[in-house]
Amino acid sequence: MMRRMLPIPLHLEAMEAAPVKELPAGRSWHYEPKWDGFRCLAFRDRASVHLQSKSGQSLDRYFPEVLAALGAAPLTRFVMDGELVIPVSGGLSFSQLQMRLHPAASRVQRLSRETPARYMVFDLLADGSQSLLTTPLGERRTRLEAVAARAFPGSTGGVVLSPMSLDRTVAQVWVDGGVAGLDGAIAKQREAPYQAGVRDPSVMVKVKRIRTADCVVGGFRYGSGSAQVGSLLLGLYDAAGLLHHVGFTASIAHADRPALTRRLDRLRGPSRFTGRAPGGPSRWSTERSSAWEAVAPTLVVEVAFDHVTDERFRHGTRLLRFRTDKKPARCTIDQIAPLASPVKAMKAMKAMKAMKAMRAMKKPTGVTAVRSTRIPAAKRPRARPRTARRRS
Repeated sequence: MMRRMLPIPLHLEAMEAAPVKELPAGRSWHYEPKWDGFRCLAFRDRASVHLQSKSGQSLDRYFPEVLAALGAAPLTRFVMDGELVIPVSGGLSFSQLQMRLHPAASRVQRLSRETPARYMVFDLLADGSQSLLTTPLGERRTRLEAVAARAFPGSTGGVVLSPMSLDRTVAQVWVDGGVAGLDGAIAKQREAPYQAGVRDPSVMVKVKRIRTADCVVGGFRYGSGSAQVGSLLLGLYDAAGLLHHVGFTASIAHADRPALTRRLDRLRGPSRFTGRAPGGPSRWSTERSSAWEAVAPTLVVEVAFDHVTDERFRHGTRLLRFRTDKKPARCTIDQIAPLASPVKAMKAMKAMKAMKAMRAMKKPTGVTAVRSTRIPAAKRPRARPRTARRRS
C-alpha cells in the first residue's frame, strides 16, 4: 500500500499536449519523441511503487516487471512521468500492451516474462521529499538525467531515459523519419512548470506522424439509419495475392455519398476478401457494425493513417482521394509494414550531435588556412606545344 509521504498526491493528473500541425521553432523549445504506448505516472515511497494511467487507473497488476525495476532502483522517493512500451523485433508492439489488460494474473505473469515492458521516463516531478512541479522543465530534465545515470544506467533495462533534443531537425526526424514505435514528437517550453491536467498550446504541443497508403475498396457499410454509404472497407494484397481487410474509412463528403452509393451498388457481388475478411467476431461488434456489402475490388483510394497493429489500421483512416491511375493489384500490404527500429532514431540523434560538435571545433592554434589563388587566364603561362614523334 502506497504511503502518503510523497510531496505530490497520488491522484495527480498528467500534463497534456495540444495537437498542432507543425513543430514550433525557437530556442525556448525542448523536443522529445512521442512514444506509441501507455502514458504512465510512476510513484515510489521507499518499498512501495505505484503505476497510474492517464485516466487515473492503477496499472500495478499488469506490469509487475516494471514495478520490480522501479523498486530495485537505489532511490527512496520519486514521482516520474513516462510511457510504458513493449519492445519486439523491429519496433514496439501496442497490441502486446493491450494483451496485458487481462483479468488472469497467471497470463499477465507469463507475458511479463515473454515480452517484458519498458518504462520510457521523460520527466521528474518529485525527487526525494521535494516537489518539482513548479520547477522549470530545463532544470527538471537536468535532475532527471542525473537520477537516471545513477539509478537506471544503460538503455536495455526495465526503465530507460527517453531521449530529448534542443534541435528541431532531430524532432522532425521523429515525426517523419520512418521509425517504428514513435507516434511523432512533443515540444515543451523549457521554462515552463509542470501543469498537471492542463493542455496549453503555448507550453506543450504534439505533432503526430501521418502516413498514407493506396487501398482497394472491397466492400462498404451503409450509414446508420441511411440508404447511403457510411464507410468503405479497405483491403491490401499480400505476396501470395490474397486480399486482406485492413480497416475502413468513413470520411466521405456528404455531397459525394449519393453518387458513390450508386457506383458501389453497381459493383456489388460475392466477397473478394480471400485473406482476412471484415465482420469477424469481436466483443465490440454489433449486428449493425458486422453487416457489410461486398463489391468487386476495382476502386482504389488513398487514405491517411496513424497507427498499424497486426497489419490493420488501428483507427479509422482519412479518405484523401480516389486513385483512378492505380491498378488494384499494386495495392500491397508492404505499404503498412513496420518501420525501422526506434533504436535507429536514438543512434541518428547521437550521430547528428557528433557531426555538429565536429563542425563547431575550432582550428588548432598556430595553423593558418591557405586560400587557393586563381590565376587570371591572361596571365597564365602558355603551355608548350607538344611535338609529334616521328615514327621510325
